[in-house]
Amino acid sequence: MQLVDPPAVRETEIVPFDREETRQILTAAQARPTFARWAVGLALGLRQGEALGLRWQYVDLSTGRVRVWWQLQRNKRQHGCTDLHACGAKRHKTKPCPKTCKQHKRKCPAPCPQDCTRHASTCPQRKSGGLVFREPKGKSKRVVMLPPELLPVLRAHRAEQQHQRARAGSAWDEHDLVFCQPDGRPVDPRDDWEDWKELLHAAKVRDARVHDGRHTSATLLLEYGVDIRIVTEILGHSDLRLTTRYTHIAPPLAQEAARRMGEALWGRTATHPAARPHRRYCN
Repeated sequence: MQLVDPPAVRETEIVPFDREETRQILTAAQARPTFARWAVGLALGLRQGEALGLRWQYVDLSTGRVRVWWQLQRNKRQHGCTDLHACGAKRHKTKPCPKTCKQHKRKCPAPCPQDCTRHASTCPQRKSGGLVFREPKGKSKRVVMLPPELLPVLRAHRAEQQHQRARAGSAWDEHDLVFCQPDGRPVDPRDDWEDWKELLHAAKVRDARVHDGRHTSATLLLEYGVDIRIVTEILGHSDLRLTTRYTHIAPPLAQEAARRMGEALWGRTATHPAARPHRRYCN
């Protein structure tokens, strides 16, 4: 029987921000109107949709109790025509982007398949689409606690939002959102993504996805000794194993674990076993 290597699977290593980098991000965020959004997101490990869908009626600033009850998500548009392939012909991508592509801010999309039926956003008879509020599934619907340091931040944010409501007058679009546009409308996830990228640049830290902030939250909780079962509850995971994929052992923790293992095996003052002379045993 001939053994064949399995096909290679490309894996992208996710490296969360460490404590100093996270503090740099928060310091830079203080100069931005979206400071509260990123402070809450990083402190609670919220998904992007959970942060943008957070409503004041579910935030108790007297106790710090937050109910993560809703998510803001984008509905995918659908074709309303009969010939889906022909409808999107002008948008079909036949060749990959060059390595020097500057057109796409995110990852360059792959070429379309020959029978492509996508590009419903340009269909004259398109259906659905837009931003919608949805309830999280399973344990994603949860109750979390705000760090005490965030309570005055959110109080100040709410006061500023009330000023915005007064300035907008009848143009205010009420959704009771904690984080919204100056006229009350929901924040588009794409605009939120842009703001995150600008924040990372201002903080002079490396580039990362919005979702990597969630990995950072999980890792910092673990680094500060929070039980992984509690981290699972905070993140809204249904399975402990999922949380282990979100947490990353920081180098100081790994070094401390190695030190403790060495102490357990060879004692506090023991030298490395390789440095000891071998003892001969006779029958």
